[in-house]
Amino acid sequence: MRIKKGFTLVEVMIVVAIIALLAAIAIPNLLRARLSANNTNAVATLKTISTAAETFATANNGSYPANLGAMTGAVPPFLNDGSMISATVRGYTFNDCEWAADGYNCTAQAANCNVSGTRDYGISTGAVATDVPCT
Repeated sequence: MRIKKGFTLVEVMIVVAIIALLAAIAIPNLLRARLSANNTNAVATLKTISTAAETFATANNGSYPANLGAMTGAVPPFLNDGSMISATVRGYTFNDCEWAADGYNCTAQAANCNVSGTRDYGISTGAVATDVPCT
């Protein structure tokens, strides 16, 4: 009499069912965590831009930069990397800021509402932040 080694079909099906159940629980949580991370990154990026603009104004007698290049081209630069402006980064599109000698206004919009982000953010002169549901 020969002893067969291996798993039965029922045992394999039970393992597959358990893996499918774990995936059904984990994937929605992973997607929510990614949305939250995208939202947080958008706010942090806008705060970085605002801090750089406010620092520029402090160093230039209250006059804000006329454009992004004024902050990235200074020595030392007020903003190290302006590549996020007019680009989509981590699910958010950072529109080119409106610059004027007396202030600025920057926005970040979710590239795909409720898929890449859940809110639209903005920041303006004096680091005044806005936060609205994305559309």
